[in-house]
Amino acid sequence: MTLDQLIALDAIVATGTFRAAADRLNKAQSAVSHQIRKLEDELGFTLLSRDAYRPSLTSEGEVFYRETARVLEQVRSLKSVAAGLRSEQEAMISIAITSTMALEPVLDLLGTIKQIYPATNIHVASEMMGGPLARLMAGDADMIFAGLQDVPIDEVETLPFGAITIRPVASAGFEAAQKPGVLSRLEMQRYTQVVVSGTGGKDFDQSRDVLSGGQRWTVSDFEAKKSIIKAGLGWGGMPEHLIQDDLASGALVPLRVDGFPPRHTEIFAIRRRDKHMGKVMTAIWTSIETGEMPMDAPQST
Repeated sequence: MTLDQLIALDAIVATGTFRAAADRLNKAQSAVSHQIRKLEDELGFTLLSRDAYRPSLTSEGEVFYRETARVLEQVRSLKSVAAGLRSEQEAMISIAITSTMALEPVLDLLGTIKQIYPATNIHVASEMMGGPLARLMAGDADMIFAGLQDVPIDEVETLPFGAITIRPVASAGFEAAQKPGVLSRLEMQRYTQVVVSGTGGKDFDQSRDVLSGGQRWTVSDFEAKKSIIKAGLGWGGMPEHLIQDDLASGALVPLRVDGFPPRHTEIFAIRRRDKHMGKVMTAIWTSIETGEMPMDAPQST
């Protein structure tokens, strides 16, 4: 039994066909098929049923694959540890943060890291919508802080980092804000909704909580969105941490709109499984995982 055979089995299960697995592994399909047959011969039972177009795990194969997935996860962890041990302090790390969350918790952590690793340059980008995920998958960010919508969970590792709430609001003088009760979607189509465009390109440029059929004003960031809403030119969802003072003063008021309740989103630190972490990124990840700030740089051996 070899590691390559286990990787081939994992690729087949993940992609659904021998051909797709071969493409993923950059190997000939015949080579992948040979690896699986050789593994089955050694084990003495069939792992994959070939009766249909797409191979499927046999009952024995399902049990074996569960252990295979566990072993491969351990191998990935070992590779990451080894890469971190042989690496020096990174010259630069890149972090992308969803603009819907407050920066302070991340900046507190990065400020401590900067004191411990002063030679490492830290690049922080605040991105809209799918922007952080687009950066991560393109290899332009070492870690992101975002929700899990559209995140390919099998390709990343995640750690909980907090939560945010997006609340529909309008200015106190906005016509819709003067009406009691829950406002219908049909009624809200009369009013301009202010939305923020994404920064992740066409594949990630989704705008959430958009009222279909309604008038729309698109802006590039939440500060512009808040200014337009406070001016009484429209309504829209805003992160609570950006409007606490405005809600307290009455400059903005919550709206009750059918189908648009306050949206609560869990925020996670997210990194790619296939990208090893150097010393600085390891320190950041460990701090988030343990909930403890790093106290000093690890001693070299």
